[in-house]
Amino acid sequence: MPQRFTNGVLGVSVCGQDMGQLSREGSQYSLSNALLPSLGARSNRRVKLRWFVISPYDSRYRFWQNFLVGLVIYTAWVSPFEFGFLDGPRGLLAVTDNLVNGFFAVDIVMTFIVAFLDKTTYLLVDNPKQIAWRYVRTWFALDVISTIPSEVARRILPSPMESYGFFNMLRLWRLRRVSSLFSRWEKDRDYNYFWVRCAKLICVTLFAVHCAGCFYYLLAARYHDPKNTWIGASYNNFLQTSLWIRYVTSIYWSITTLTTVGYGDLHAQNTREMIFDIFYMLFNLGLTAYLIGNMTNLVVHGTSRTRKFRDTIQAASNFAQRHGLPTRLQEQMLAHLCLKFRTDSEGLQQHETLDVLPKAIRSSISHFLFYSLVDKVYLFRGVSNDLLFQLVSEMKAEYFPPKEDVILQNEAPTDFYIMVTGAVDLVVLRNGLEQVVGEAKAGDIFGEIGVLCYRPQLFTVRTKRLSQLLRLNRTVFLNIVQANVGDGTIIMNNLLQHLMDLKDPEMQVVLTETENMLARGRMDLPLSLCFAVSRGDDLLLHQLLKKGLDPNESNDSGRSALHIAASKGSENCVLLLLDYGADPNSRGMF
Repeated sequence: MPQRFTNGVLGVSVCGQDMGQLSREGSQYSLSNALLPSLGARSNRRVKLRWFVISPYDSRYRFWQNFLVGLVIYTAWVSPFEFGFLDGPRGLLAVTDNLVNGFFAVDIVMTFIVAFLDKTTYLLVDNPKQIAWRYVRTWFALDVISTIPSEVARRILPSPMESYGFFNMLRLWRLRRVSSLFSRWEKDRDYNYFWVRCAKLICVTLFAVHCAGCFYYLLAARYHDPKNTWIGASYNNFLQTSLWIRYVTSIYWSITTLTTVGYGDLHAQNTREMIFDIFYMLFNLGLTAYLIGNMTNLVVHGTSRTRKFRDTIQAASNFAQRHGLPTRLQEQMLAHLCLKFRTDSEGLQQHETLDVLPKAIRSSISHFLFYSLVDKVYLFRGVSNDLLFQLVSEMKAEYFPPKEDVILQNEAPTDFYIMVTGAVDLVVLRNGLEQVVGEAKAGDIFGEIGVLCYRPQLFTVRTKRLSQLLRLNRTVFLNIVQANVGDGTIIMNNLLQHLMDLKDPEMQVVLTETENMLARGRMDLPLSLCFAVSRGDDLLLHQLLKKGLDPNESNDSGRSALHIAASKGSENCVLLLLDYGADPNSRGMF
């Protein structure tokens, strides 16, 4: 196979600028950056950026981002907790808060040297000024505010906002990182989509329960009459109760309200709490619908394929019974539908995957999978690599279950097949009885005689076991071959030689009929003058010359058709060629 891709300079411009000039200036618009990573996949490609700029696909930077997500989870719990239950910084919790803020401060600095993907060009931008300007006008302000220590915020904020924990609520801005992580996991083939979605739903539910419990407790703790509150009605002097008991009680109320259980042991005691309950229950309506809808979608998605398969099988069975189809034909129908379901589930049917890809990628995949097999088929021995590459690109891989008919005897020749795996029997119906006259295995071709000679198929082809076949349509095949006269000649020669080698009386009849069709010029394959002359077929030669073929045509070895005719002593062929203007001084004559 000739090398199809060569290194060189591409004449590409961006916004009217010369690509070569951009590359010399070290711009981000380099060809190496033009490839996007697959959805959710970890990109292992090395991108050439400025020496101090970090690639967003770098594995170490990915690890840093995942580490920050862990800190965000901590923030999602501690911020509402401090807002609702604590009046001031306490020991280890305050130290941990400031340590976490320090990590996010480091991330702010790092963001100024992390390249980003331009949404218009889909290229990585490594220009420091562009990176800084993009960050400053988007998330920079909120990131900085969310990293200010609470102790500092209490001193600079006005009196109504100096409550410990109020400023911490701004840190929930960091939750966007968790959302991005789940979005990436949902597209990552290394993670099960079902469990990722379940984990996301659980996290959303726990966060909603936790926040509602903390906010509801805050209403009671700040109320002027502690006894006239939802928790004060159950605990005397609840502010002196253990922090753990107060937190668990708040979560208990939140869960019973979310799940609409409503035991009645904890309920609103004042107008402020009633208003909060109203909004929380309305929120729960939406949250419950979101959870149920997503879980239903996940379950339905997992069972929809099976349900569709059962409906298809039932419809096929009803059709067969209604029309009284033979048992063997019913079994073939059901076997094929069952195999299709299995191949769809296991991803075995290659052409369904290939059809969604660009033609160049499909051709490369087909070449990798099937080129070496097709190259060994007798019909294509000696043809050009270009023709073989085109044929392989158009072939469709299909699976057939055991005992299924692939081709029926006497049906129209629309396709021919090449065996990839498995085996098939060649069956002929004689005197009302089926007889097995041959077998095809991996690397064999069948149906080609009907396609090339345009005659009804000679055999019924029936699979012996699970088989994978390559199918090529007759029209597509002829369109490709007609672009190269020499390859058409080689294919026809291979077919005729194969028919001669079979030494079968029926095949000899086919050979004779094919030669007669060649003589009458009724073949669809493009043939050369050298082919007609080498066979001594002056009728075919006359037909080809009448079609306007060059009488001075030569074969691959440089011998002209006139020289071949003279060397074989074909006087009629020589005269025909001379009559149509063949040059007697052509190479090889003298």
